[in-house]
Amino acid sequence: MPKVVSNLWFAEEAREAVEFYVSVIPDSMIGRTTILQAETPSGPPGSVELIEFTLADQAFLAMKAGPLDSFNHSFSIAILVESQAEIDRIWEAFLANGGTPEACGWLKDRWGLSWQIVPRMLSEMIADSNRERARRVTEVMLGMVKIDVAALEKAFNG
Repeated sequence: MPKVVSNLWFAEEAREAVEFYVSVIPDSMIGRTTILQAETPSGPPGSVELIEFTLADQAFLAMKAGPLDSFNHSFSIAILVESQAEIDRIWEAFLANGGTPEACGWLKDRWGLSWQIVPRMLSEMIADSNRERARRVTEVMLGMVKIDVAALEKAFNG
């Protein structure tokens, strides 16, 4: 069975990023680290580091290989949580580590990677068969920076 692994290219500080991510996201761990011993387009032997890690059982590979393309909004990592307390804990950890808040539960970490910190129930609410409830929740969510579960529930329930 194939396994899908998201690869994240860091110019620098891949190890610092991975250590931060696994410290904040439950059920996460760092696996094998490999230093490439060959000349690469990114530099001499020993200059490229590969770090295998998981975030809540999702596989990732971080690569420190010098500057190439910056992260942008076309790729983000969504963290689906069960409570406002988890949203608050993760959100504050990212901001305290140099992240910047954005709209609708999104933020950028200090390395420029986009994250979405959202309650699992949001996707159910916006897909609800009662389209009026779904519209209200969507409109309220679009006005938020950090997601407020109580406000979503209030909008959903009318």
